[in-house]
Amino acid sequence: MSDNTLPDRLRVNKTYKLYVGGKFPRSESGRSYPVSSPDGTELANAAQASRKDARDAVAAARKAQRPWAGQTAYLRGQILYRAAEMLEGRAGQFAEEVGDATGADPHAALASVEQAIDRLVHYAGWTDKYTSVLGGANPVAGPYFNHTKPEPLGVVAVLAPQDDPFLGLIEAVAPAIAAGNTVVVLASESKPLPALSFGEVLATSDLPGGVVNLLSGNVAEVAPHLASHADVNGIDLGGVDDAGLAAELEADAAGTLKVVRRPGRAGTSLDLLRQWTEYKTVWHPAGMAAAAGGGY
Repeated sequence: MSDNTLPDRLRVNKTYKLYVGGKFPRSESGRSYPVSSPDGTELANAAQASRKDARDAVAAARKAQRPWAGQTAYLRGQILYRAAEMLEGRAGQFAEEVGDATGADPHAALASVEQAIDRLVHYAGWTDKYTSVLGGANPVAGPYFNHTKPEPLGVVAVLAPQDDPFLGLIEAVAPAIAAGNTVVVLASESKPLPALSFGEVLATSDLPGGVVNLLSGNVAEVAPHLASHADVNGIDLGGVDDAGLAAELEADAAGTLKVVRRPGRAGTSLDLLRQWTEYKTVWHPAGMAAAAGGGY
């Protein structure tokens, strides 16, 4: 962020980059836009993502998804714990950025960051438990075992909340990646700096590149490309405040059979994990059929 103790003529605002595939590229478009606090103070500049940036982020997420889902649930949990630990070490910086972005007082801003850390720890604990809760054995009338197993949906696009630029983002992202999905996040348009700084935390944690990809820019410009992208399996519309735009995005998502989480929809932790999960049911012969070499 800029040093506000300097005269305006000497102040050089930082330009925050995107976070895609574990790297920090500038926008392909070469564009950026100024980000200001609620009182109008210029804080920094943010990269303005384009259609190609969105496509690159989806490609990075798709490449990372199968290896991430293939990790053991225990390891995914440990990686989320590590991200929480890294965030805790920079809590003061994030509290300042949240305060600058939202106008919250220092105590409220720090409390918001601490809640974000708690959310990461919370979902880290779910990684090796939710499959037992959501899956199970199904009773059938016949000599078969029938089991249902939850699996990750795939690539999830997250349109982060506009007025809760950090905690709201963590609450949307954490359950998706805990369940083995990868995400492409479009940060709050007017308050993107805490989200973009989170990319620095992820880059120095153990989270593989491409699991979380962070974009900043105009929601109306970038979101339709995510909603209509055939390689995106689900989309969270929580950050869309315009009801008309939300309806258009939902219609675009329907064209490629995406799972859609509508704005304002609440749920428990298990509900949010279930949202980005699909189910595979397996039949297997039991008893004599199995002993005789029966298969799936």
